[in-house]
Amino acid sequence: MYVGSRVLLAFMGLTVVIAAAGFKSLILMASITAFCFFLPRFVLKRMIRDRQRRITLALPDALDLTVICVEAGLALDQALMRVGEDLHHAHPDLSDEFYLVNLEMRAGKPRVEALRNLIERTGVDDVRALVGTLVQTDRFGTSVAQALRVHSDSLRTERRQRAEEQAAKTTIKMIIPLVVFVLPSIIFVTLGPAVIELVRTLMPEMRR
Repeated sequence: MYVGSRVLLAFMGLTVVIAAAGFKSLILMASITAFCFFLPRFVLKRMIRDRQRRITLALPDALDLTVICVEAGLALDQALMRVGEDLHHAHPDLSDEFYLVNLEMRAGKPRVEALRNLIERTGVDDVRALVGTLVQTDRFGTSVAQALRVHSDSLRTERRQRAEEQAAKTTIKMIIPLVVFVLPSIIFVTLGPAVIELVRTLMPEMRR
């Protein structure tokens, strides 16, 4: 579908250019065709970033629910399945990923391989750190609930730090709009009456 959409859009763009301008401008034909060919790639990358952001925001809540399920006596596989069901409406992206993990483990794949496939599908650094924690916990036989609780606290701290970083960048990003839009208006309002009064005063003198 992805490759087909790129080829189809490129063909449609070329057809529109030929129908509108003919074969007179080869540069226009090449530029429109290239733009239509690469447009699905840009859209797909934007969708990937949005999905990764949603998964990152949903991960701490999912870990909290997983800790509750594990402490209630469920195994990790059952806990992931239950959390995926509970998060189906609130965080559907992460719920689908947990469902695929459980589906792979039911099909006979080892848990480590299924979790590594989760990393490959999402491409989220927080998921990679979570999988590393789960793999080490399974290898050394430590408490899963305690490891998940600590990891959830660290994820919430990182999310708060990201929010503070974005808030700190807001001041710098506001400089250009202030200089381009607000500062000229302030100058016009402040100096406008004085300039008008100066012109009114100098015009009779200049006519003499």
